[in-house]
Amino acid sequence: MNAPMSNSDFNPARLPLPGYAELAHLPGQLPARSALLRTLTFIGNPLGKSRELVETHGLVFRRQDFGGWGVTLVGPEANEMVLFNKDRIFSSELGWNPVLELLFPRGLMLMDFEEHRIHRKTLSVAFKTEPMRHYFAQLDEGITRGLAAWPKGKSLKFYPSIKALTLDLAATSFLGVPWGPEANRINKAFCDMVAASVGIVRKPLPFTAMKRGVDGRAFMSAYFAREIPRRRGQDRNDIFTQVCNARDENDQLLGEQDIIDHMNFLMMAAHDTTTSSITSIVWCLARHPEWQDRIREEIAGIRARHGALSYETLGEMNVTDMVFKEALRLIPPVPAMPRRVLRDFTIGNHQIPAGTMVGVNQMMSHRLPEHWPDPEHFDPTRFTPENSRGRHKYAWVPFGGGAHMCLGQHFAYMQVKMVFFALLEGHRIVAERPLGSVESDFIMFPIPKPRDGLPVRIEAL
Repeated sequence: MNAPMSNSDFNPARLPLPGYAELAHLPGQLPARSALLRTLTFIGNPLGKSRELVETHGLVFRRQDFGGWGVTLVGPEANEMVLFNKDRIFSSELGWNPVLELLFPRGLMLMDFEEHRIHRKTLSVAFKTEPMRHYFAQLDEGITRGLAAWPKGKSLKFYPSIKALTLDLAATSFLGVPWGPEANRINKAFCDMVAASVGIVRKPLPFTAMKRGVDGRAFMSAYFAREIPRRRGQDRNDIFTQVCNARDENDQLLGEQDIIDHMNFLMMAAHDTTTSSITSIVWCLARHPEWQDRIREEIAGIRARHGALSYETLGEMNVTDMVFKEALRLIPPVPAMPRRVLRDFTIGNHQIPAGTMVGVNQMMSHRLPEHWPDPEHFDPTRFTPENSRGRHKYAWVPFGGGAHMCLGQHFAYMQVKMVFFALLEGHRIVAERPLGSVESDFIMFPIPKPRDGLPVRIEAL
């Protein structure tokens, strides 16, 4: 086995991107007249196009987009090889750089191996049990207040409504900023950054999303730089303050730029994915109201036993947990995860050369019938302990896996359970229109969201 590459080898200039000629031995797409047009066609229906490519070429195939040529890998074995990354063949840093480097540089996803391990361990202090208890209290107050303001019995577009709420919750739990004008300015800057990161125009030209994103990053970076000295040594219960006071293995505080980069990244990684996940759950529950009934029964049981939901009783929301997992199987909040190959490797009978951009495709991995019978059917019982037993560990990977497993996974679980405890107790969700398939109802790229905002009514029972 070859020795892993050192950080000095992570230089794209010395690791050229293979073209069609180097990947011609693989099954897959032939060169198109317009890579941009092919990309836009894929973005229009990534699930349908991915399904077509898998059916035509198999679980390993060559693809072309406006970034050049790459390889898509599908299935739990590929997920494990890439995400667990036992032999350190795959660089997350070089995989995500083309998308995130300008606006979210030096976040955890843009670090590899030992550097990533050190920073992740340092940041993990913000997600330990005691801070999480404090976040629970903050979220509880914010969710109660936010949902109380939603109209009952009248139509509302769920996606923008929950997006606004999760932004406000992030300002409080992540930054310790109360709802109001300052939180609104922060939320706008942050939204501009996220919108720019997925835009086609990659230069900050005047009047472009990228220019607004770069300006948003400058605003957020200045905000963090002002606040870091104030947060040092403080005993405050928000993620930002926890990170400001986190110490590494040498008992050293993180540097100012490290904190700025990590906070920008953590807010990006947490907010849009949580918004997408909660919306996907609501879409599934509106199509299958019997599962709303089962969650309400679960809520009633917790009320009867404990009087209220607490951090300690979140673990009793097993039905909600299964619904959450099944919704993320159908609609993973990150449809694919890119990596760059640091040295030649073989998967199946296919040799992939060093420098190749590869991506694991969760949308299709979550739909392989050999692992998920009747894969388009919504069935949370797939995630009972009995039905989960024996399933490949990497068959379900909405939060990634291995060293880069989502650091805020448990925070996401907590927030989702709290939202549905508050949303469904004494209420039901009714869709304002007939709901179709994932393909017809959702824009899947870059992060899934309903095409029409998902109009629903929250009706009192």
